[in-house]
Amino acid sequence: MTDTSIGIGAANPGAPQGKTAGKTWFGHPIQLARLFTTEAMERFGYYGMRALLTLYLAQHFLFSDTTTTGIYGGFTALVYLTPLIGGLMADRFLGSKRSVKFGAILMSIGYLTLCFGGQPAKPFAMIDGQRYEVTVRGAGEARQQFVTDAGRELKIRGNDDKSVSLVDATGAEARRVAPGKFEAGGERAPLSVFLLLIGLALVTIGNGFFKPNISTMVGALYEQGDRRRDAGFTIFYMGINLGSLFSQILCPILAVGMFGWGGLGWWAGFALAAAGMVVSWLLIQFDGGRLDGIGDRPADAPANRDLLIYGGAILAIPVVWFLFTNLMSYVRPEAGSGIIGYFLGLPIMGKMMFGTFLVSVPGILIWARLKGSAQEFQMMLAAMVLITFNTVFWTLFEQAGSSLTLFADRNTDLSVFGWFDITAGQTQFFNALFIVLLAPLFSAMWNAMARRGMEPTIPIKFAIALMSVGAGFLFLVWGAQFADASFKVGLWWLAGLYLIHSIAELCISPVGLSMITKLSIARIVGLMMGVWFLSIAVAQYVAGIVAQFASVETVGGQVTNLKVSLDTYVGVFTTIAEVSIALGVLLLILSLPLKKWMHGVK
Repeated sequence: MTDTSIGIGAANPGAPQGKTAGKTWFGHPIQLARLFTTEAMERFGYYGMRALLTLYLAQHFLFSDTTTTGIYGGFTALVYLTPLIGGLMADRFLGSKRSVKFGAILMSIGYLTLCFGGQPAKPFAMIDGQRYEVTVRGAGEARQQFVTDAGRELKIRGNDDKSVSLVDATGAEARRVAPGKFEAGGERAPLSVFLLLIGLALVTIGNGFFKPNISTMVGALYEQGDRRRDAGFTIFYMGINLGSLFSQILCPILAVGMFGWGGLGWWAGFALAAAGMVVSWLLIQFDGGRLDGIGDRPADAPANRDLLIYGGAILAIPVVWFLFTNLMSYVRPEAGSGIIGYFLGLPIMGKMMFGTFLVSVPGILIWARLKGSAQEFQMMLAAMVLITFNTVFWTLFEQAGSSLTLFADRNTDLSVFGWFDITAGQTQFFNALFIVLLAPLFSAMWNAMARRGMEPTIPIKFAIALMSVGAGFLFLVWGAQFADASFKVGLWWLAGLYLIHSIAELCISPVGLSMITKLSIARIVGLMMGVWFLSIAVAQYVAGIVAQFASVETVGGQVTNLKVSLDTYVGVFTTIAEVSIALGVLLLILSLPLKKWMHGVK
């Protein structure tokens, strides 16, 4: 489970005092239990919402795959970008505890706002420039869609050549629509779309205040040099994955049902996510004095800026809403437009992220060359190379919430040994489950290898991670050869992909932040942390763009031809695998000079 913001809190030389001083929880300060539970419930809300989001956009609002994955990528990108501002506000003015409380409130309201999606969008189709209303009958596998043409009700059927046939009651083709001449759409209530984007904006901004500062509070539990610190963050990380594991099972059940039950509706899944977030706020707001002295306002911070900061956060909501609406209007440039044409055609968010990243990386390296020693420059160069490869890794890994979820919905047999079916959104829980099971084993393995002097270097771990994420996609592509007559792949092929991806995550995620702090010039370590999080934000955004290449034609949220859908996903996943493995091999080759440039950093 991706959560690379943990572990950034600075150690506090003045460790916790008061009535809880001296008490421990598994050998750690007793306050860790409260922060562990607070974070677990916050992640319960976030990952429960994330398990629903892509399907909600595609099936309730009937957005195209391009729009759906674009919104998802933009949202997750901002989730990783806003903590830079939220962390700064806490360090300078609010303190971590106030920031966490404020963030929890905004996120709770955001999840509740998502509950007000209104009636599902009404599907329609544009055929040769003329609009036709679409009628949907049946549910699940029996779901069929029709248009009425010249008084005749015609069934919509997609063809292998991407044309669309309109079939009459006898099964005869009454009309064939050439590829590109059939455009599906949905008529949505403007208020519902507005509330959707406002809800996502609230979650984004609230996350910026909550996410970095709960980690800072964990760091503040330990005195400088306390060897329990890394183990404490490991326990904290387990809370993240436990929260996400249960929410990714429960929220889809409430939303779309299970075991033959049809569920309560999307609102119920988002309401459960909101409930988890409210519990998180209650735990931090009413701590019974357990967190006294932890995450308080900095001693030299002015006390009269709180309302100004809170007001600024509220005023930022329409700004984020505008960024989302700009994403929705994005049209991918035509092939042959070139790099400059592609960049100029990007939404505002894309220009902002790519521009900042492309300027900051060489800019910092030039500064390091001019101001630092030769050794410091080499260490910074190694850090930037690894940051770039890290961006590629998360771009491909984060297909989980977008293209892989849509693949699960459309081309995966979701039956568990024939006993019952899970939902497409629930397939994301495999990653959290494997992390919980494998993290202790990997920790023990790295420690055992380190004692024998055999632990891989950081570049080699990164290379293994890249090759593994490619291997996961190849595993699923291999499984696609055994798809059934309805062009659906067995669930366990998808589970196998998540197993391999979880192994890849454990090779890269725990070492990233530590690597940055060790390789950076001390004077700009904070700036380098910013570049690290910016790289992850860019990765999330690009992940949405990559997922758009797997877009397939849908009508009323349903694919018109499952064979075309399977072929499209297989083609995109094969390309992803080839690129990932090739870059992993390249990094493996570069590991020798990188090791030299790192000057003993492990």
